Amino acid sequence: MTIIGIAGGTGSGKTTVVKKLVNALPKNYVAVVPLDSYYNDTSNLTPEERSQINFDHPDAFDWQLLVEHIDMLKNGMPIEQPTYSYIISNRLPETIHVEPHKVILIEGIMTLTNPALRDMMDLKIYVDTDADERLIRNILRDTVDRGRTVSMVIDRYLEVLKPMHEQFIEPTKKYADIILPNGGDNSSGINMLCQYVQRLVETTNNG
Repeated sequence: MTIIGIAGGTGSGKTTVVKKLVNALPKNYVAVVPLDSYYNDTSNLTPEERSQINFDHPDAFDWQLLVEHIDMLKNGMPIEQPTYSYIISNRLPETIHVEPHKVILIEGIMTLTNPALRDMMDLKIYVDTDADERLIRNILRDTVDRGRTVSMVIDRYLEVLKPMHEQFIEPTKKYADIILPNGGDNSSGINMLCQYVQRLVETTNNG
C-alpha cells in the first residue's frame, strides 16, 4: 500500500489535485480519506460552544482516530469513516465504509502537522497557492456551500484562517517531499506528479 498525504491552505486546490491523481491511477486503486471527516465529535457541546471552536487549529481534529483508521487500512482492514456537517459543526450519525486500496490519499489543510500520521506516509505533498487566490476561492465556496455571507468569510479569514495558516499550515512545507505551486491550475506540475505517483505505486507493488 502507498500512503500519500496532501496538505496546503484552505482554497489552495488540494481537491483538484486529488481528483487528478485519482483519475490518473487505475480504477479502484485509490481510497481518499479527507481530514475534514475527522474533526472532533462535539456532541457533548452546546451549539454556542461549538460556534467558539477554532476549526483551523490542530486541536480541532481527532488525530488518534485518524491514525488508527490509516493503520487499519494499512493492515488490510476496512474502516467506518466519520462524516461531518459544517452546518451543525458536528459529526453526523452516518459513516462511510472504506475498503483498503493500493493507494490511500489523506487530504486536508493540516495533513502534515501530525508526526505520527506523517510517519505513515510514503509521499508528502504540499499544494502552495497565493493567499489572494485562496481567499477568493473561500468566498465562493463558503457563500454557496456553507451559507455564509461575504463579510462573514472575510472576517473569518482575517481573524482565524490567515493567522492559523501562518502558524500551523505554512510551516509544514518543510515536511513535504513535493511542493506544488499554483494548486489545481498547475497542469504541468500535476501531470508530473501523477506520473511520479504511478511509478511509486508500481515500484511499491513490485517490491
